[in-house]
Amino acid sequence: MMRQILKKILSPFLKKASAVYLKKRRKYTYKDISVWVEPTVFPPFLTISTRILLDFIDGLPQKDLRFLELGCGCGIISILAAKKGARVTATDINEIALTALAQNAAENSVDVEAVFSDLFENLSGREFDCIIINPPYYPKEPQSVAERAWFCGSDFNYFEALFAQLPVFSTAENNIYLILSEDCDLPTIQSIAFKNRMGFDTIKEKKVAGEKNYIFRITRL
Repeated sequence: MMRQILKKILSPFLKKASAVYLKKRRKYTYKDISVWVEPTVFPPFLTISTRILLDFIDGLPQKDLRFLELGCGCGIISILAAKKGARVTATDINEIALTALAQNAAENSVDVEAVFSDLFENLSGREFDCIIINPPYYPKEPQSVAERAWFCGSDFNYFEALFAQLPVFSTAENNIYLILSEDCDLPTIQSIAFKNRMGFDTIKEKKVAGEKNYIFRITRL
């Protein structure tokens, strides 16, 4: 409770500092992978979720898997999967992110298919062995493409759409992983999933700087 109160007090100052920090492109590195993060693209260095996912994926076999990163941002997760031998598709609604991804992939000597898609909108008919989702989860209406990386809509519109579409792409053989923080409204998000007959299995829990993050495997009920 105290941590949440402090975050609420400090958030206006953090938001202003973040806006200043993100006015120019920044480099983000994981092991031997370096990428450029452009302004308006989700900044992995200001959160812990990307690093947690990178460590998680780095420990999984990826050779020849059909891998999808839904909402790729700077694309470092997709690039890691490609380096591990996966056949990677990366989507985003931010054209700047997709353009930067092509450059970042080339600089890291891997092939990644970049697709402009709002969730699964432009992926009809495709099948994937592994799907990774690092979603926006703050319940507020986004006012720009950049804000859609953070805000899921006041009525959790992102999750309503996500879990309505996911059953088509969920099979008994594939793995769908979703990362969420304890700071989000987990009961509401899970209720939306259950409404669409999708369930949560906790695969990993990690606490960093007092904040718990969870990687869930999403399955059909």
